[in-house]
Amino acid sequence: MLFRVDPGSSVPLGDQIAASVRGAIADGSVRAGERLPAARALAASLGVNVHTVLRGYQRLKEEGLIELRRGRGAVVTGAASPARARLGETTERLISEARDLGLTDDEIVRVVRLGLDGG
Repeated sequence: MLFRVDPGSSVPLGDQIAASVRGAIADGSVRAGERLPAARALAASLGVNVHTVLRGYQRLKEEGLIELRRGRGAVVTGAASPARARLGETTERLISEARDLGLTDDEIVRVVRLGLDGG
Protein backbone atom coordinates (compact mmCIF):
# COMPACT_ATOMS: atom_id res chain seq x y z
CA MET A 1 0.00 0.00 0.00
CA LEU A 2 1.34 3.38 -1.00
CA PHE A 3 0.96 6.35 1.32
CA ARG A 4 1.49 9.87 0.06
CA VAL A 5 1.17 13.15 1.89
CA ASP A 6 1.48 16.69 0.63
CA PRO A 7 2.73 18.98 3.40
CA GLY A 8 1.71 22.00 1.29
CA SER A 9 -1.93 20.92 1.09
CA SER A 10 -4.64 22.57 3.15
CA VAL A 11 -5.83 19.06 4.07
CA PRO A 12 -4.34 18.00 7.43
CA LEU A 13 -1.70 15.28 7.12
CA GLY A 14 -3.66 12.85 9.31
CA ASP A 15 -6.64 13.23 7.00
CA GLN A 16 -4.40 12.60 4.00
CA ILE A 17 -3.18 9.37 5.62
CA ALA A 18 -6.78 8.31 6.32
CA ALA A 19 -7.67 9.11 2.70
CA SER A 20 -4.85 6.86 1.46
CA VAL A 21 -6.24 3.94 3.43
CA ARG A 22 -9.82 4.69 2.33
CA GLY A 23 -8.67 4.75 -1.28
CA ALA A 24 -6.87 1.42 -0.92
CA ILE A 25 -9.99 -0.15 0.60
CA ALA A 26 -12.19 1.41 -2.09
CA ASP A 27 -10.08 0.05 -4.94
CA GLY A 28 -9.78 -3.38 -3.32
CA SER A 29 -6.01 -3.32 -2.86
CA VAL A 30 -6.49 -3.65 0.92
CA ARG A 31 -9.02 -6.10 2.34
CA ALA A 32 -10.58 -7.01 5.66
CA GLY A 33 -8.11 -8.59 8.07
CA GLU A 34 -5.04 -6.92 6.58
CA ARG A 35 -2.71 -4.98 8.84
CA LEU A 36 -1.73 -1.42 8.18
CA PRO A 37 1.86 -0.31 8.74
CA ALA A 38 2.85 0.37 12.34
CA ALA A 39 2.31 4.03 13.20
CA ARG A 40 5.97 4.61 14.07
CA ALA A 41 7.24 2.99 10.89
CA LEU A 42 4.77 4.88 8.72
CA ALA A 43 5.58 8.17 10.45
CA ALA A 44 9.28 7.61 9.84
CA SER A 45 8.77 6.74 6.17
CA LEU A 46 6.56 9.80 5.57
CA GLY A 47 8.66 12.17 7.68
CA VAL A 48 5.75 13.08 9.96
CA ASN A 49 5.08 12.86 13.67
CA VAL A 50 3.74 9.52 14.95
CA HIS A 51 0.74 11.39 16.43
CA THR A 52 -0.16 12.55 12.92
CA VAL A 53 -0.40 8.92 11.78
CA LEU A 54 -2.35 8.00 14.90
CA ARG A 55 -4.85 10.82 14.19
CA GLY A 56 -5.42 9.39 10.72
CA TYR A 57 -5.81 5.88 12.12
CA GLN A 58 -8.21 7.14 14.81
CA ARG A 59 -10.35 8.77 12.11
CA LEU A 60 -10.56 5.44 10.28
CA LYS A 61 -11.45 3.68 13.53
CA GLU A 62 -14.29 6.16 14.12
CA GLU A 63 -15.54 5.40 10.59
CA GLY A 64 -15.52 1.68 11.37
CA LEU A 65 -12.91 0.90 8.73
CA ILE A 66 -10.13 -0.26 11.05
CA GLU A 67 -9.62 -1.62 14.53
CA LEU A 68 -6.71 -0.52 16.68
CA ARG A 69 -5.45 -3.50 18.66
CA ARG A 70 -2.76 -3.40 21.27
CA GLY A 71 0.13 -5.51 20.07
CA ARG A 72 -1.40 -6.08 16.62
CA GLY A 73 -1.67 -2.50 15.46
CA ALA A 74 -4.22 -1.29 12.94
CA VAL A 75 -6.25 -3.98 11.19
CA VAL A 76 -8.87 -3.45 8.47
CA THR A 77 -12.29 -4.51 9.80
CA GLY A 78 -14.76 -6.88 8.20
CA ALA A 79 -17.14 -3.92 7.85
CA ALA A 80 -14.62 -2.15 5.60
CA SER A 81 -16.10 -2.66 2.16
CA PRO A 82 -15.09 -0.78 -0.97
CA ALA A 83 -18.54 0.87 -1.03
CA ARG A 84 -18.21 2.08 2.56
CA ALA A 85 -14.73 3.42 1.86
CA ARG A 86 -16.02 5.29 -1.22
CA LEU A 87 -18.75 6.79 0.95
CA GLY A 88 -16.05 8.03 3.33
CA GLU A 89 -14.17 9.58 0.41
CA THR A 90 -17.35 11.31 -0.79
CA THR A 91 -18.02 12.61 2.71
CA GLU A 92 -14.49 14.03 2.94
CA ARG A 93 -15.00 15.85 -0.39
CA LEU A 94 -18.36 17.21 0.74
CA ILE A 95 -16.89 18.56 3.97
CA SER A 96 -13.89 20.04 2.20
CA GLU A 97 -16.05 21.79 -0.41
CA ALA A 98 -18.43 23.08 2.27
CA ARG A 99 -15.54 24.50 4.28
CA ASP A 100 -14.10 26.09 1.14
CA LEU A 101 -17.48 27.84 0.81
CA GLY A 102 -17.11 29.11 4.35
CA LEU A 103 -19.70 26.89 6.03
CA THR A 104 -19.27 26.08 9.72
CA ASP A 105 -19.53 22.53 11.02
CA ASP A 106 -23.05 23.25 12.29
CA GLU A 107 -24.07 24.54 8.86
CA ILE A 108 -22.63 21.44 7.17
CA VAL A 109 -24.62 19.20 9.51
CA ARG A 110 -27.75 21.23 8.76
CA VAL A 111 -27.21 20.82 5.00
CA VAL A 112 -26.79 17.05 5.38
CA ARG A 113 -29.90 16.81 7.56
CA LEU A 114 -31.89 18.76 4.99
CA GLY A 115 -30.72 16.30 2.35
CA LEU A 116 -31.84 13.38 4.51
CA ASP A 117 -35.26 14.98 4.94
CA GLY A 118 -35.61 15.28 1.17
CA GLY A 119 -35.44 19.02 1.22
